[in-house]
Amino acid sequence: QLRVNKQDIMALPPTPVANFSKTTEVMKISHLASALLLFITFLVGVAGNGLYLWVLGMKMRRTVTTLWFLHLVSFYLLFTLLIPFFAIYVLLDFHWVFGTALCKLLNTFISMGMFTSVFLLTLISLDRYTLTHHPIWSRNHRTMPQAWKLIVGVWLASFGLSAPYLAFRETHVVDGDRIICINNYALSTDWIGAEPQDLGRQVHLAVFIVRFLLGFLLPFCTIVGCYIRVGLKMKDKKLAWAGKPFKVMVAAVVSFFLGWLPYHLYHGLKLYKKEVPESVTGVLLVIHTFTSCFNASFSPILYLFVGEKFWQVFRTSLLTLVKAAFVDDLGNSGSESSGRHGSEVENTREEMV
Repeated sequence: QLRVNKQDIMALPPTPVANFSKTTEVMKISHLASALLLFITFLVGVAGNGLYLWVLGMKMRRTVTTLWFLHLVSFYLLFTLLIPFFAIYVLLDFHWVFGTALCKLLNTFISMGMFTSVFLLTLISLDRYTLTHHPIWSRNHRTMPQAWKLIVGVWLASFGLSAPYLAFRETHVVDGDRIICINNYALSTDWIGAEPQDLGRQVHLAVFIVRFLLGFLLPFCTIVGCYIRVGLKMKDKKLAWAGKPFKVMVAAVVSFFLGWLPYHLYHGLKLYKKEVPESVTGVLLVIHTFTSCFNASFSPILYLFVGEKFWQVFRTSLLTLVKAAFVDDLGNSGSESSGRHGSEVENTREEMV
């Protein structure tokens, strides 16, 4: 189905050939524009994520809150460093030149990053919920060692859910000489056989359901539920919303789901590739590649500007802005350090009463 017979193309009437040439030229221009945008997001992402990682890791006291975001920004930086590979892939009209090993590893890292970020955002939301609704429990259990255990569990779970791509992801030659990096869910060398294709569809469906439920739907419901409960609690106590840190967390959640929604739409439509035109899935592939890269690169800038008037940003030092974005102002920002816990919860409890 993917092979194009050059003799058939030559046999077409002049008008279709001209239309085909125009379509090809438009696609090349769109791919060039997409690759250029990806390179821009790469440069911005490396600078922004690197700066935030440096401030969070070296210039701020280590708290549970900053620990969550330290690992979240670490994922963003890791993902940003992979962007040039995908920019070149798009620029070469989806011709993969990096070999099978990188095809497997890069897509495994993408999957790990997606699960890691959504799990961390879920933990952050649950953390907000327990701080406002169960302050005494949080005082006794919200410790740095416990936070580290949860983070290690997040990375292990993300790797476990992503490891199958080390087997599924392969390179495949189409159109005579073009190499694509795709999933071979049947794990078969027979790409056109009816039985392997049926098996591949079943495995693909199972993988999609797991990824959609664990990587999108269930975390989304959990996060929205937590923030609704937090909002209602603060409204009952006649307290203002939790300032900029709360807005930063909401912005992180919104940017993540908007960034990864096209990814799940693309893989969902791939289940119906016979019914969905290849042009549609091709456009969605470009969209989800760009939105996921854009999300990873520009989220730190979003954290910086959210909740601040534009002119105030330029009147405030960069370090102060970063600290304002990530220090939990529900408590005393300077009272919780790496070796101590509970002061943030105590301050929260005092304000909530």
